[in-house]
Amino acid sequence: MTAQFTNDDLAALLRAQPQARFIDVLLADLNGVFRGKRVPLHEAASLWSGGFLLPGSMFALDVLGGTIQETGFGFDEGDADRSCLPIPGTLLPTPWRADEGVAQVQVTMHDHDGAPFFGDPRHVLASVLDRFRALRLTPVIAIELEFYLLDPERTAEGRVQPPRSPELRRREARPQINSMANLNEYSALLADIATACETQRVPAGTVLAEYGPAQYEVNLRHAPDALLACDQATRFKRLVCGVASRHGMQATFMPKPYEDCAGSGAHIHVSLLDESGHNIFASEDPAGDERLRHAIGGLAATMADAMLVFAPTANSYRRFRTEAYVPLTPSWGLNNRGVALRVPVSTPENRRVEHRVAGADANPYLLAAAVLAGIHHGLVRRLDPGPPLTGNAYRGHEATLPLTWPEAALAFEHSAFVREYLGEKFQHLFLTTRRGELRAFETRITRLEYEWYV
Repeated sequence: MTAQFTNDDLAALLRAQPQARFIDVLLADLNGVFRGKRVPLHEAASLWSGGFLLPGSMFALDVLGGTIQETGFGFDEGDADRSCLPIPGTLLPTPWRADEGVAQVQVTMHDHDGAPFFGDPRHVLASVLDRFRALRLTPVIAIELEFYLLDPERTAEGRVQPPRSPELRRREARPQINSMANLNEYSALLADIATACETQRVPAGTVLAEYGPAQYEVNLRHAPDALLACDQATRFKRLVCGVASRHGMQATFMPKPYEDCAGSGAHIHVSLLDESGHNIFASEDPAGDERLRHAIGGLAATMADAMLVFAPTANSYRRFRTEAYVPLTPSWGLNNRGVALRVPVSTPENRRVEHRVAGADANPYLLAAAVLAGIHHGLVRRLDPGPPLTGNAYRGHEATLPLTWPEAALAFEHSAFVREYLGEKFQHLFLTTRRGELRAFETRITRLEYEWYV
């Protein structure tokens, strides 16, 4: 078991970052949090020979890094190590750590027999992509990620607060969608994020100021390689936090940091190419042809089953409020941001579906896996989503998605769809970690309980 690596890869790194002395080896866990080690550059050869080891319990962690022992990957197996191999193209400079000589590489885990480890979300996505290869189709995806900039200093009540803007030293407190003034206020930081994206081969496109104070959205350009797109999305989240820290701020992809402000989502756009490179959703009809509707039908039919992937934490469910641009039903429509599955305005050859349910805390690999699985499910079963919704997607439409953490976990547990597409062992692993975190969360007594009940 080896991964391809040449002296050219190292030479390219040293040309971009001559002072590199260390490599941060990064493995994205179930929560999308990077785990790993820092390796001296002169020991890097072991990475490409299968000699870099991490325990399987990396995929049995809650968001705080505690091992959920019920998964069987803690003491039950002696916290056993498994080999991790670099992902091609991810040996890259780390601009916000350049003065410390730190570069980075992303890895994926393999089992004791050399096979892909079932608990690694990247392998879960790869298994879903195999189904599309059997249909001779290639998914093209683009991910939009929203995040907040925060002041590292908390309020007297212990809550987060917007940073003081670099130029005017003021705290923005009101919604200002698409504000150019807010973009200009943080222009230097956003420019450094753009530079870091270029250095780390993350294809960042449009940047816009979102509704919340110091909230931004960055659109990552579409790629006909879903694994690559998710590698880039996980890198993007890390680099945003790293660059923000260098500017004396904190960045968060927490879905709902403020009670009375917009949440942060992760929207994913999907189209499908046939063997000739033609988009099979292309149509003069803005609603697409029957294959687009079948894909939407599959996404709608499986949305509740996969809600635990789209909303994996306690805070995820704070986003789901009426008329908050967060869907409460598996609805679809044309050029309508209130629905769950939106067909944006586009040219016929760019016809696609936008999945608008997930929070920014969703693991990009699992998000893509669940969305693409839903599309495949609809295509092979020729599911009909019904007529598109028009007008207000909230008024007169009762919420039907699981909108609490326990409900989503129950739907995930009993889902034949999840078991078929993500794998029975992964279904159990992910469910166990989420429920373990839920139990820990429910033991905490909050400040609000003291205010209400003492």
